[in-house]
Amino acid sequence: MAYRQQQSFDGSTHELHQQSAPYEDQQGYDNGYTEGPSRVRGGAGGYGATGGNDYGYSPKPKKRSKWLLIGVPVLILVIIAAVLGGVLGSRAANKSNDLTAGSSNGTATTTTGTGNAQATSTATDAGSAAASSAAANGGIARFAVATDTYLLPVYPTTTNTAVYFAPTVSARTNHQWPSDPDSPSTTAPRDHPRIIAPSYKWDALPDLIANDAYLAGWNATIMANATANFEAPSITYTLDGGLTGSGVLDVARELKVRVKNWGYAWRMTKDTKWIDRAYTELNVAMGGDASIPFGDGDTRWNWQHFLDVGEFTSAFGIAYDWMYDGFTEEQRTALRNAIVTYGLNYCDDAYTAGPTGANAWWLAVNGNWNCVINAGCSIGALAIQTEDTTGVAARVLAASVTNAQGNCLRSVMSDGSWSETPNYWYFGTTGFAELTSAVTTAWGSDQDLLNTNENFHLTGEYHMYAQGMTSLFNYADHGPLKYSATANSLLFMGSAYNIPTYTLYQREQYDASEPFSMFWYEPSTVGAFWDGLALDHHFDSGSDDWASMRSTWTDNKGLYVAMKAGNMTGHQTHGDIDAGDFVLDAMGQRWAGELGSGNYLSTGYFGGEGEDAQRWLYYRKRTEGQNTIVLDYLNQNVMTQPPTTYGSSDDAQGSSTVMTLESGSTAFYTMDLTTAYNGTSILRGVRTLNQRKQVLVQTDITAPDATNIQWRMHTNATIAISTDGLTATLSLGGETMSVVISNPTTGASFSQLPATRYASDPPLPAQTDGEDADQDNGDTTVLAIELTGGTYSLQVVFNPQWEGSSSSDFVTPPNVAIGDWTLTSHD
Repeated sequence: MAYRQQQSFDGSTHELHQQSAPYEDQQGYDNGYTEGPSRVRGGAGGYGATGGNDYGYSPKPKKRSKWLLIGVPVLILVIIAAVLGGVLGSRAANKSNDLTAGSSNGTATTTTGTGNAQATSTATDAGSAAASSAAANGGIARFAVATDTYLLPVYPTTTNTAVYFAPTVSARTNHQWPSDPDSPSTTAPRDHPRIIAPSYKWDALPDLIANDAYLAGWNATIMANATANFEAPSITYTLDGGLTGSGVLDVARELKVRVKNWGYAWRMTKDTKWIDRAYTELNVAMGGDASIPFGDGDTRWNWQHFLDVGEFTSAFGIAYDWMYDGFTEEQRTALRNAIVTYGLNYCDDAYTAGPTGANAWWLAVNGNWNCVINAGCSIGALAIQTEDTTGVAARVLAASVTNAQGNCLRSVMSDGSWSETPNYWYFGTTGFAELTSAVTTAWGSDQDLLNTNENFHLTGEYHMYAQGMTSLFNYADHGPLKYSATANSLLFMGSAYNIPTYTLYQREQYDASEPFSMFWYEPSTVGAFWDGLALDHHFDSGSDDWASMRSTWTDNKGLYVAMKAGNMTGHQTHGDIDAGDFVLDAMGQRWAGELGSGNYLSTGYFGGEGEDAQRWLYYRKRTEGQNTIVLDYLNQNVMTQPPTTYGSSDDAQGSSTVMTLESGSTAFYTMDLTTAYNGTSILRGVRTLNQRKQVLVQTDITAPDATNIQWRMHTNATIAISTDGLTATLSLGGETMSVVISNPTTGASFSQLPATRYASDPPLPAQTDGEDADQDNGDTTVLAIELTGGTYSLQVVFNPQWEGSSSSDFVTPPNVAIGDWTLTSHD
């Protein structure tokens, strides 16, 4: 087992378990609800394409254990990025690991009983000392003072007027990159190293580290990671779902993480031990381990699951380029031959054949597969461009950038929404950033990748507003473990698009400490990301159509609520039937949350998005598995795209970390779900109340002929229902939420139901290879309200029991028809 460090905001590190595939018994990686058996297969993307076309396959399964409740403050297994995608306030862990609670400052830690404890301690001391030294040299100290149990930054409650101001870029000479002294081109690329981090940046880095607390801390963490990787055994090549399943994708991603760390350590120290260790690992990937029982000949990087090719080629390209002057000529030749034989030849074949070629459907996909694979093929080709004698590197580069422009770059909608899901955003934007950065540094020009989609830069907002107080508004599939994907595309976009807010936001996040961040980060960026940032946002492109509302950007115990309308198709077969779905955070807990992915290996899971698709038979994809209304026990119409209305008092946070709200501060979001229910009139809305201390979820229903109307909300909380059934008291993580039916006061009552399929649901498809028919959702339950046919204005009010509050602090909203909602309608 290998380990990877992640750094907190106090300079300490978390030791995260990074295992070789398969990841049996691994659980969720989103701090939220359970994801049940969350070690889903399939890599950085699904197996279908836009519109429900099934290009894919069903990989073979591995057995997985049940998720653990997250009332226990343990560190989730993320080697990956910070997102994690689960249901409510839970955290899951590999049952074989000894996980312990965090320290008193809110920083989670783990113990493993291995020799890496010293690495953790060393990184903690080094990170803290480096950050302090950088601040003392005139740099700005880190804003966040710790991380909470969800690994989110914790900010001080005092206002530092000297550094908390609107985001901008300064002209401090000891805090900025020097000008590029070279003038590379497509035909005369820069000398090695040319990918992501050219020589002039390596030369400037030590001084910047000495003067920037963020760079100093990240540097210490990366070096600790490199040491931990150095001491670990070589990666075990274990198939995941067979070669035509997820193959060796996890192997490729772990290799990529390792060689980035070792390449960084080599360039910073020139110690040849990093070169030797890197080549040992690369040699295994080239076939040097005779015990590996698959992938003979030129199929070793598994073109049958093309993400594997992309990530292996990327890993080898980075290693070849960053460590070029450390390898012997014999080693360089071997690496170059591997890049061509196992990687670029297959990339070239795919570009030549087009999307109808064998396993090349990704060429026509607006999603993460296209971004990740084009990035990998390009990085491998750029790395060997000046030494390649076969001509394949030039052919690949002539095709990859153009294909990415027409597909990867089209993955962002007009409002910034990612075409797949908030979790797949990580994979896709990481691929985009790596591709664009590599091309720009090697050739001196981004080849119009930055401008192909004039809205691409808006996707940073999409990510920021999808992040709640505990985890993402993680609707639909959440994807696999985020080995080589982080949110550091925000650092790249912050610099490339000159959006300092992105840089300032991401530099505080726990996943910021990795090698590419050192070069994407613009250290001359200053200010507070939250200064002037609106609390609310409506994403209205129609791809999903959703709204995000919060009470603060800097207090993780504040309030966050998000709701979506539609549509359910066109997300690379990753969507749910979930119009009207919502999540709710308050007091540091997720009270209403998402179940996340189903089992990617289930029969028909990626078989399409039509009304009769087998995907919609699985609980986590069905309407009943969402936080919305179920009519007569049936799914919503998957082709709906409900019209929506949004309003906000347009509050923005100021420079202070303490947000003060005016009495009229509010936001609302409504939708007409009539088409979702095949002509039955159902309108739904959410709004904040009482200076954003309370939330109202209202559903106006006209369904006289309905047999059953069910309001459903998935929660990990313990539920106690009052005698009259009008109040449900939820308890979670030592906090309490009171949920009240304020209208109607007769004929409606709360009940608690299991998070399982209805008895009347159509049967599930027959499963193969011992797969479970549907997932066990553990202790997640459903808070429900059941009504018979009729006309209702169902008002459910959420009253978080804030510290120091009393019953007199809460308001009962008036009953206003959703069509009449305005900013002042509930004053």
